[in-house]
Amino acid sequence: MSERKYILTKEVAEQKLQRLALEIAEQLEGDQSEIVIIGIRNSGKVVADKLGIMLKNHLSAPIKIISVVLNKITPKEVFLSEPNIDLTNKNIIVMDDVVNSGKTLLYALRPLLYHQPKRIQTLVLVERMNKLFPVKSDYIGLTIATTLQEHIVVETKDGEIVGAYIE
Repeated sequence: MSERKYILTKEVAEQKLQRLALEIAEQLEGDQSEIVIIGIRNSGKVVADKLGIMLKNHLSAPIKIISVVLNKITPKEVFLSEPNIDLTNKNIIVMDDVVNSGKTLLYALRPLLYHQPKRIQTLVLVERMNKLFPVKSDYIGLTIATTLQEHIVVETKDGEIVGAYIE
């Protein structure tokens, strides 16, 4: 087994999330509409939980964190963890750990089309530069150029981000 090539440590990931929380707080300052953070299952949900805690230090608007569940390989069916949630006139932030091709983020937006949110923004902890789908992240922790064969993994354990590495 080869040595992992870490591109983010736990500490750097935390710093990047703090910066992203400040960017979002600046963008939404004075807006009292509820913020719904939607983490894409597993690692994306961990990132969403961490960011939600950080945002509560900067904003007084209510913040709710839910998740979206889909098969990242064949995303035919996409479900919100709270299927009856009303997203009308709310600020939505859809989050994932890594955007590779952009397909997962694009499909994660599908259930939101049935609502009338105030705004929808996207956030990723790590963005690869070789996207295949027309998705642009509004908030990005780290942008990295990789080959198509390389894969980025955000490692989590017990609800914490351990780091991110290339494999």
